[in-house]
Amino acid sequence: MLDSTVAMLNLFFVFLFFLIQDSPVSISSPQTGDELRGQVQIAGNMTAPNFSSAELAFQYSASSSADNWFTIQTFPQPVSAPALAVWDTTTISDGGYTLRLRVFLQDGSFQDAIVSDLKIRNDVPVPTEVIPTETPLPQFNAATSLPALTKPPATAAINYPSPAPLPANPASVTTSSIYSTFSRAALIVLVLFIFFSLILRLRKNT
Repeated sequence: MLDSTVAMLNLFFVFLFFLIQDSPVSISSPQTGDELRGQVQIAGNMTAPNFSSAELAFQYSASSSADNWFTIQTFPQPVSAPALAVWDTTTISDGGYTLRLRVFLQDGSFQDAIVSDLKIRNDVPVPTEVIPTETPLPQFNAATSLPALTKPPATAAINYPSPAPLPANPASVTTSSIYSTFSRAALIVLVLFIFFSLILRLRKNT
């Protein structure tokens, strides 16, 4: 009886582990909404089971074609280091872009990790913080009067171009899909629990 209960608990925890484990295909850097300049290091994970090959590519966000991807680097073997590749953004024009890591599996299927709303800003200068300087007060004695203080010069505001609206990311995970996955998992656990309870009851009766 005790051994059967322990076995059920082990099965339950193994099932939960596979539900909550991280995706084997992911991009950890850059993140959605980041502004990129120059040489950009791309970090992520491609250690999927049955790995065949992988491709890192980008697409202009306003592109209407789903196949209009430009290859950054291909991988005949999985890369175990966090840094997967370096993206030279100086070779493309400023604008909004989408980054995709696609891992092809040995059974012919593939897994994607997509980061959207990346803003290339090589032609826009990096904003610098301007600290207003204070005019020092003149030395005076009891016989001299205080001059009027000079206000620091106003700093002109830096205006940045507004990014164009981007299409919705088709690969984004919605709240409804999370609830659906959790409900299916709970149903499977409940069925397994009832199944093993029936087995234990039959063994006890016999």
